[in-house]
Amino acid sequence: MSTVVKIFIFFLFSQLLNAQTTTGQDITVKINNLESNKGKVYVAVYDSEGSFLNTGIKSTTTIITGNSCEVTFNDIPKGVYAISMFHDENDNNKMDSNFLGIPKEDYGCSNNARGFMGPPKWEDAKFEVKDKSITQTITL
Repeated sequence: MSTVVKIFIFFLFSQLLNAQTTTGQDITVKINNLESNKGKVYVAVYDSEGSFLNTGIKSTTTIITGNSCEVTFNDIPKGVYAISMFHDENDNNKMDSNFLGIPKEDYGCSNNARGFMGPPKWEDAKFEVKDKSITQTITL
């Protein structure tokens, strides 16, 4: 019986330590000046130039209120990241573009990076997460 009690106490103690340990910071993304409140906004966080605008390490969708929205990504480890977003105004789960590949729906990146004759570049969109939470505001 004492072995069971010891195991239980050890388990409880380890859970308390895990609850107090944080492994990362929060990244809050505020998006302003959306064209409308229709549809939803897709937001993704990237951790490398190679994954930028392809496969995010975390992503989510959110609704729009007052032509703006906000999402928070929790527990992001220290490192270099970038964010991209697009407004899926017609709610078809993709970013629509014209026959030249130019987006027809609002989009943006961290640091308000904009591309010239193409998508924004990692160098312009990247930012560093260190010892405190970060807020990135994307204004369209």
